[in-house]
Amino acid sequence: MEAVQVREGYELWRPNREKAETKTTKAVIAFVLLVSAALLLIITVGGWARLLGTSVAMMTLLWAALYVIFAFLVMRWNRGILPVAAALAVILAIFAAIAAPDWFARSKDGLDSPALPEDLLGLLCVIVVPVQLVLIAVAMIGFNQNWHVEEERPIGGHPLHGEDRDERGGAAPAPA
Repeated sequence: MEAVQVREGYELWRPNREKAETKTTKAVIAFVLLVSAALLLIITVGGWARLLGTSVAMMTLLWAALYVIFAFLVMRWNRGILPVAAALAVILAIFAAIAAPDWFARSKDGLDSPALPEDLLGLLCVIVVPVQLVLIAVAMIGFNQNWHVEEERPIGGHPLHGEDRDERGGAAPAPA
């Protein structure tokens, strides 16, 4: 069931979704979300043995799954998820900035190593921070592009028979 009824002979048109800028922004947002999810998965799997518990690891896996779902929704032009993704990116950037020094501190003799070297896990945590900052920026740019704007236009973009339109799509002026 449609939420909006469209007059007969007309179609809904979303002009902002046809712009190259919005298509590029959408693709960049989805890409950054997927990169973030991949980094989270690598850090979680690589450091699984040394994480504080399975609850932390499960929360990180849930976060990565959310980012994948968000990327799917963004590719379907869902603009409402962008502020949520930006808010989660702020929190994740804080967590990553706090976690990175601890991974570097574990890189000592006598400590058990996780599946990936501690220095690599620390570096990946450091990389997560700027990736999240990029996600915040592009999500807010995408949110301001008004992907949700809809207009009615005649099917095919041409005026219906009996309707006078000028070349800009507005009503033609009446003769004086």
